[in-house]
Amino acid sequence: MRPAVTTLDNGLRVVTDRIEGVESASVGVWVGAGTRYEGAEVNGIAHLLEHMAFKGTARRSAEAIAEQIESVGGHLNAYTGHEITAYYARVLKEDVALAIDILADILQHSVFDETELARERAVVLQEIGQVLDTPDDIVFDRFQSVAFPEQPLGRPVLGAPETVERLSRRALTDYLNGHYGGPSMILAAAGKVEHDAVVALAAEAFRDLPPAHPDRPVPGAYGGGEFREDRPLEQLHLVLGFEGVGFHDDAFHAGSVLSTLLGGGMSSRLFQEIRERRGLAYSVHTFTNPYADAGLIGVYAGTGGRDAEELVPVLCAELARVADDASDEEVDRARAQIKANLLMGLESTAARCERMAQHMLVYNRPVPVAETVASLDRVDAATVRALAERLFRQPPALAAIGPTRHLPSYDGIARRLA
Repeated sequence: MRPAVTTLDNGLRVVTDRIEGVESASVGVWVGAGTRYEGAEVNGIAHLLEHMAFKGTARRSAEAIAEQIESVGGHLNAYTGHEITAYYARVLKEDVALAIDILADILQHSVFDETELARERAVVLQEIGQVLDTPDDIVFDRFQSVAFPEQPLGRPVLGAPETVERLSRRALTDYLNGHYGGPSMILAAAGKVEHDAVVALAAEAFRDLPPAHPDRPVPGAYGGGEFREDRPLEQLHLVLGFEGVGFHDDAFHAGSVLSTLLGGGMSSRLFQEIRERRGLAYSVHTFTNPYADAGLIGVYAGTGGRDAEELVPVLCAELARVADDASDEEVDRARAQIKANLLMGLESTAARCERMAQHMLVYNRPVPVAETVASLDRVDAATVRALAERLFRQPPALAAIGPTRHLPSYDGIARRLA
């Protein structure tokens, strides 16, 4: 069956995907709000709000929320990103109504108790401290800030300790009332569900959504440049990246193929050249970060300090070379990896639920799998080579943490890529 969509009177969009042969369902609410919808003075508030949503409502204590979902064998969780905050549950088919009721309760009736807020603020500060102590995590935050300097897209999702420490209950309620309105939210359900029943449950449960009208986010403006932090570590953690493609870019699928071809698996160029042939890194992989109006593409590598002198020139050479000689065979292999991951994901109710919700927020419709596969099939080697030429000739964004003294200069790296 194809996904069904209904828009409630309050603007909340309900999308469902009935899957035969399963006895469970994944259901969640995806909110078009995240770090890029924050001012600098409240950086981290979207993430703190996600934490506080589970800390008690007018009807349920924090303990009761956990007990009620787990008493039916269910699972409840959430995450925050730059553009999306998600709250989701997985339950047996007969407990979908309970999951929707709990989600609606925590998103409309959280009390944000001051004692709980003080405790959870401390938990988030511990989380930030853990990331700061984990160089292969924090290097991505530093890369993001270099790529999008002095703007919301460049700020860390967790926030900075100095801003999180002063986030107040009033700030949380203001953010919720300003961003958690029906038009900004998607209720998605996949599994053993009936669309009309889910719509009826949602209409009843989400009657108290505020009439929020969030401002448009600040457009993403790629900057480039570098961040280096010398630490006494065994490894240098390096991210080298460029302005990539966003969700609405015609080259979106070509960007996925290019990233996979370069560093998406054990057969990829970077894995074979940097790890297998030269032994310069244990971990090397590519990534893409697409957004509504911007994007990033980059490479992460963890290497011994002295090995950076050899690794970086090899990395730059591979990035330059792919624009000249990406082959049909490589593109076919990368495309097969992406399609297999997509199709295998259809066996998961959680993956199908999340895919629908994200498509509704980005494209205002659930994109059929056949349409995505057809778009991937149109990507050929010439398209990939042209995109590599377009992306990898830009000024790079570089972040490095560890023994940086053997890392070539930023200008030297830029010249190798020019």
